[in-house]
Amino acid sequence: MTLNNPPAPSRPYIAHEEYGIPKSVKGTLDWSHVVERMEKAKNYWVATVRPDGRLHTVPVWGVWVDNVAYFGGGPETRWSRNLKASPEVAVHLESGDDVLILEGTVDRIEDPEHPLLKRIDDAYEQKYQMRHGPPLWVLRPRVILAWTQFPKDATRWKFE
Repeated sequence: MTLNNPPAPSRPYIAHEEYGIPKSVKGTLDWSHVVERMEKAKNYWVATVRPDGRLHTVPVWGVWVDNVAYFGGGPETRWSRNLKASPEVAVHLESGDDVLILEGTVDRIEDPEHPLLKRIDDAYEQKYQMRHGPPLWVLRPRVILAWTQFPKDATRWKFE
């Protein structure tokens, strides 16, 4: 999956108008902001749900290739077992000021001959000086939220 043509930016919906999010898309962030942050971020925080409904979060290493997030995780880790049972996930970066949140579902790459694996491993090597190989999780976002000066530039991208 690639997101070569990301959707147009919009504004996030927040029920309380007192937050002051502008109604116009003027001043929203550019898609390049998402790309730059995801490519440079060392850690992605992954939030999953345990089978009993309790939340679980963990920082992981990951890469951004062709506008898609890939991150590893051994099959016996708590968060990987959570994702296998329920592929719903939220991923965010570490800053609470320069915010980037991705919400969606994940798929799993387990095939060592997967056609994108070399490019993903090349990105891992450039970023972390190591190759990852399978298994890898692939995040398919439904929505991405970002801001650097809330509420002024609060931006949402919704995916079909």
